[in-house]
Amino acid sequence: MMRVWVLPLLLVFCGAGVAAGWWSGGSPGAAVVGLVVFVGLAWLCSPLVFPRSVGAEEARRLSALDGRPVVFWRPGCTYCMRLRIRLGRRARHLHWVDIWRDPAGAAAVRAVNEGNETVPTVFVDGRPHTNPDPAWVRELLSRSA
Repeated sequence: MMRVWVLPLLLVFCGAGVAAGWWSGGSPGAAVVGLVVFVGLAWLCSPLVFPRSVGAEEARRLSALDGRPVVFWRPGCTYCMRLRIRLGRRARHLHWVDIWRDPAGAAAVRAVNEGNETVPTVFVDGRPHTNPDPAWVRELLSRSA
């Protein structure tokens, strides 16, 4: 659980250190801007950016009921962040599974990616798509809406 917060906390502490250096060097404006940038990056790398995660079994059950795709992801993954940001508000129409919190989700990803935990892996109608183009996922959501 704690490792999902390591990168965001590291970014905040580094930003505070950089800002303190700039502040003591006589550049308070640069210090504030630098701190805001580091805090923004920390927020983007945190699990707070993603919709609430569910377990793999729950996601499969919900997907069978409503037909929505299931996305397996992990915090700090740049490709997962790219998918989440490009989907915008449509991301709420997917079922998200954090593989660092759910061992069954990690096992499902390894089973379809030659033993690797390659994310994002999107399951559509039970078929896996590893690191799909965000435009394709958006189009898929538009067709199903």
